[in-house]
Amino acid sequence: MQFTDRMTMDGALRRTADGYGVVSARVARGGNVQTYLGSELGITDKALVRVYRPESEVFKKDAIASYAGVPITIGHPSGKVTAETWKDLAVGEAGDEVLRDGEFVRVPLMLRDAKGIQTVEAGTVELSMGYDANVTVGDGISPSGEPYDATMSDFKMNHVAIVEKARGGEQLRIGDSAGTWGIRPVNLADERTVPMTDTLRTVVVGDEAVSTTAEGERAITKLKALVASKDEAIADAETTHKAAIAAKDEEIGTLKADLKKAQDAALKPADLDKLVADRAALIGTVKAIDAKIDPAGKTDADLRKAAVAAKLGDEMVKDASEAEIAGMFKAVAKDVKAADPFRDAVKDGLTPTNDDLKPVNDARAKMLADLQSGAVSAPAN
Repeated sequence: MQFTDRMTMDGALRRTADGYGVVSARVARGGNVQTYLGSELGITDKALVRVYRPESEVFKKDAIASYAGVPITIGHPSGKVTAETWKDLAVGEAGDEVLRDGEFVRVPLMLRDAKGIQTVEAGTVELSMGYDANVTVGDGISPSGEPYDATMSDFKMNHVAIVEKARGGEQLRIGDSAGTWGIRPVNLADERTVPMTDTLRTVVVGDEAVSTTAEGERAITKLKALVASKDEAIADAETTHKAAIAAKDEEIGTLKADLKKAQDAALKPADLDKLVADRAALIGTVKAIDAKIDPAGKTDADLRKAAVAAKLGDEMVKDASEAEIAGMFKAVAKDVKAADPFRDAVKDGLTPTNDDLKPVNDARAKMLADLQSGAVSAPAN
């Protein structure tokens, strides 16, 4: 991953006989912990990630050697400085005498471009390293007692940028004027030496770290508490609503059960026999009108409609009401003699057998099933 750090020139810029600018500056620090946004590091379970920079990695031979000769730029470029882009981006370079200065890395800088020299002499004295490094996730405590969530290693420098000092207060999220290079710490206040008049605070909102004044921090904290309160009120309202729906569903279920019990109690054997007889008579009449009509699954109204359509045509029943169809059925059925073998057998003085009774029993069972399913209605008492 690509990263940036920010330091401040601790020495004065001096001019050489040829007009170049020379300064020795601390450009990096080892053994410290820096804080980054977890989303920028690809760590999804933490909004902020504390990254430890071990001295053993910062001052490792390969890391120190990578400072020598890196180009100096004004602001961070959008990508790496290479042989193809050096001419357009560089205003100087770092020297070869890279030294460890306590917990810092000190590098001599040579500004060769007049624009770069003028930028520093005008007061832009902060430096920001652009480099590649690896981050390994793992909790720990640094030798100075700072807790951390990950460790940085394998540093390789690419350039050192001259960057603007934050105006109107310290920018805890560094590199805001530094273009698009790399991932930036959200708090480097401990690495700065330039005093600021209005120290900003870092407040986490969602997965973003926001820099603000003490007053802004209080306002954001108050707003977050208000949002949390409203979320809790909404959750309580949803719980109450669900409970009310559950109670209403229970009440409806009870009413349905009571209605079913009342219907079952109201249905007497004589009523069932009459319904069976009426149904059988209707089916006999319909079959006499048109033997092709299948009564299975049809209500009485469906049977009457099918019989009228068979006798008078579909257009007669297309827009007719149920009452109109009942009247038409009565008209077409008055001269129809429905077949009833069981009634005829009894009338002729014959004793019905089980086979004779089977159609009636089947019809009676079918009528009971239709009543229970709601396909037909029980007669009113």
